[in-house]
Amino acid sequence: MTTPATRANVVALSPAFLEGRHIYDVATRVLAVLDHVLVVDDGSKDATVAEAKRAGAEVVSHTVNQGKGAAIKTGLAALAARQGLEYVMLLDGDGQHLPEEIPLFLDEANRSHAALLVGNRMSDVRTMPLVRKFTNRFMSWQISRVVGQAIPDTQCGFRMVRRDLLQPLSSAASARFDFETEMLSIASRLGHAIAAVPVSTVYGDEKSKIRPVRDTVRFYRLLARLRGKDNQTIRQSDNQTETLP
Repeated sequence: MTTPATRANVVALSPAFLEGRHIYDVATRVLAVLDHVLVVDDGSKDATVAEAKRAGAEVVSHTVNQGKGAAIKTGLAALAARQGLEYVMLLDGDGQHLPEEIPLFLDEANRSHAALLVGNRMSDVRTMPLVRKFTNRFMSWQISRVVGQAIPDTQCGFRMVRRDLLQPLSSAASARFDFETEMLSIASRLGHAIAAVPVSTVYGDEKSKIRPVRDTVRFYRLLARLRGKDNQTIRQSDNQTETLP
């Protein structure tokens, strides 16, 4: 029987790189709805660490920048053995995700008992830039085909992960923005349904850390690798079926 998600047993995890202007506000607002927040500083040289601690967040730091995926994996590995934890809430440190919407994830987790919940901004795209809207829809379509289940907004980093997925996800190969795609593949290969949670589209003064050319190439390489893994899983399943009496 799944333990209900509450503010006491859900820990927020926020990867942060050069978020000294935003992280205090984000962490403070998270702590209004959850009891604990862990900020993983990814080698920032600004006031990110000091501001996170000032807000009351726990902080783990990388000495050098390793990428968003690496920061999330560090946090997941640190939290995997924590007693009393049932879910980890992932949200960016730049204010793009509204901490006030975290209870929506708790409600859906308690309704569906899903192991992975992903925010869905695509039900209201009026404030989403046109390029991002088409890019998100195209990439979500491609990724949904690869992982074998429909996920309306695969590019949303606002997510909640059940404790039994923490260790598998912390061992993923990806280290940058492609990690969020690999998360979906890992959960799907382990047989978990992925739930969608309607969330707001928020764009402020944050500067995107995505590098369009390099990260697009990395994305397609990841899709090819994931397709290869899926084909290998199918072949293994076929082989096991052939050996059954």
